[in-house]
Amino acid sequence: MSARTAVRRALLAVTLPAVLLAVWWFASAGSTDFYLPPLATILERFTEVWTPDRLRSDVLPSLLRLTAGYLLAAVVGVALGLAVGSSRILRDVLEPVLELFRAVPPPVLVPVIMLFAGIGDTMKIIVVASGCLWPILLNTAEGVRAVDSVLDDTCRSYAISGWSRLWHLVLRSASPQILTGMRQALSIGIILMVISEMFAASNGLGFTIVQFQRSFAIPEMWSGVLLLGLLGFLLSQLFQFVEIRALAWYHGSRRAQRDS
Repeated sequence: MSARTAVRRALLAVTLPAVLLAVWWFASAGSTDFYLPPLATILERFTEVWTPDRLRSDVLPSLLRLTAGYLLAAVVGVALGLAVGSSRILRDVLEPVLELFRAVPPPVLVPVIMLFAGIGDTMKIIVVASGCLWPILLNTAEGVRAVDSVLDDTCRSYAISGWSRLWHLVLRSASPQILTGMRQALSIGIILMVISEMFAASNGLGFTIVQFQRSFAIPEMWSGVLLLGLLGFLLSQLFQFVEIRALAWYHGSRRAQRDS
């Protein structure tokens, strides 16, 4: 990717958020509503509340829980997706059950998970993993099912099997679908990270936002919401950066097909 293309994408990524913040700034400038303070007041509280110490004590634990749950879901989801996508029998047996569990909203499972995992970090990690698992698993299974049959026959002709076939053909062919599922799971994971911290927590971004709300510190509460949105945006851009480089061959192939 050229430097010009990277700069153009960065500008496009920040344009809409900047416009929305500008609209929020001017629309709320004269607000006297206790629950909808001016953006200027929120930003002032933002710099006062989210100090390096507060970021270390509340935001860092949230990010660590999110990372642990997300990685756990990625490992389990890809492994199960490879198995389900590769075996028709296994797919026929498990698909109805997988669809059933996918239809259950993950926040509903929080009280259930608390019963056997307690109220510590383990519970929060499992909550994040339980929601992130399904898009990764199902997208991986679909990606494996969509492996090019011609390439599969070529592997058989050259006696490429086992781990070599799995690594060089199956995972490589399914990687666009796998990363699509991981992108979907990231947004779900951020939501569940916050929800899990609203239950019997002593730190974390979700816990802090709820504490501000309960103490009627409304500008501080909005500053937490703003920080959460900023974190989501930065994580999304980080994931996109990794995805572009991991799938450089795929995007290059698509551009070649469009140009031909």
